Amino acid sequence: MDILTIKLRFGIIGNSPLLDRAVDVARQVAPTEITVFITGESGTGKEVFPKIIHQLSARKHGPYIAVNCGAIPEGTIDSELFGHEKGSFTGAHESRKGYFEVVNGGTIFLDEVAELPLSTQVRLLRVLETGEFMKVGSSNVLKTDVRVVAATNIDVNEAIRNGKFREDLYYRLNTVPIIVPPLRDRKDDIILLFRKFASDFAEKYRMPALQLEDESQRILTNFRWPGNIRQLKNLAEQISIIEKSRIITGDILRKYLPESYSSDLPVLLKRENNITDHSERDILYKILFDMKKDITDLKKLVIEIIENDDKKEYFPEDKERILEKLYQEVEPVVNNIPFVQTKPNKVNVEEIEDTEEYIEENLSLEKKELEAIIKALEKYKGKKRQAAKELGISERTLYRKIKEYKLEEQ
Repeated sequence: MDILTIKLRFGIIGNSPLLDRAVDVARQVAPTEITVFITGESGTGKEVFPKIIHQLSARKHGPYIAVNCGAIPEGTIDSELFGHEKGSFTGAHESRKGYFEVVNGGTIFLDEVAELPLSTQVRLLRVLETGEFMKVGSSNVLKTDVRVVAATNIDVNEAIRNGKFREDLYYRLNTVPIIVPPLRDRKDDIILLFRKFASDFAEKYRMPALQLEDESQRILTNFRWPGNIRQLKNLAEQISIIEKSRIITGDILRKYLPESYSSDLPVLLKRENNITDHSERDILYKILFDMKKDITDLKKLVIEIIENDDKKEYFPEDKERILEKLYQEVEPVVNNIPFVQTKPNKVNVEEIEDTEEYIEENLSLEKKELEAIIKALEKYKGKKRQAAKELGISERTLYRKIKEYKLEEQ
């Protein structure tokens, strides 16, 4: 079965080479018994790839089950996966089969596998290596024949470094990796997906489908999509229901998109005639601002590494020497950026002043982002999962932003 046929069969939309590569790997690995590890951001559509692998394998007539490891409480996850005996814990009124026993001869998809407790990871490793497991509260060893496909949206290497994920389990799961690309890396697919969703919702709600103007198409294409395909689909549904006009302009679209994620490019300076100037100089200022910010973050990181290093002892003069060297090597490069010529003309004082205006503009964007986070947290009374959904970002990103803006101290 070729890639196009697979995409049609499983409802995969897009022509991105990165997407086609992921589908091709799933197609090639399906007939084998190899364990597959799928990585990708939340909302990218990772859940379709285990179905491809199962349906194209010799196990296609066997059971298939998808388990969200992050949605099961830590106290019951072992019972859910491996089963339990009667009386093994409070509330265990009868013996119960776990997923690995039920799905014998088939395929199990462990979504968000990095959320598993370390003790459960040990049990999973044993199943992968020997096909053996024990129910909770039992000493009898059971056998199972299960194909495991796992997925996660976090940085596994970071989780390993932090002691939250076993390295041996990672290598056992990651026999064949499949990387699902984020939507921002599939820009040519964004409009195709939006039109598909708009058509689906038009049929569902019995109304004309949405039509995108050129400006709105450009906005959709340049948006960063932190929530990926899931966010795009939600956007199409919101606009389909709320907007009376079926012609979607740029102004209409902006009402539904968070400004802090409006584009990979900066919000450029407005001129007197209210036209945005996408000049090379503006982009250069964007690079300047980002590098300045990166240097500040790097300085903080170096200090943090030195202060938290348990293996070595540093004296105050060592810290000063390291930081001084960092400043000497990096800051002169950044400070000279405004004077790099993209055109033969010289940089004058007005252009340097424009740099200050641009940085102020970016700082105002940070202020807007902070205000949006505070409003979302207040609206949902500090419930971060709902606030993150409101902002169109992951809960993990929201935690990072809260720490960055020191909101936990307020």
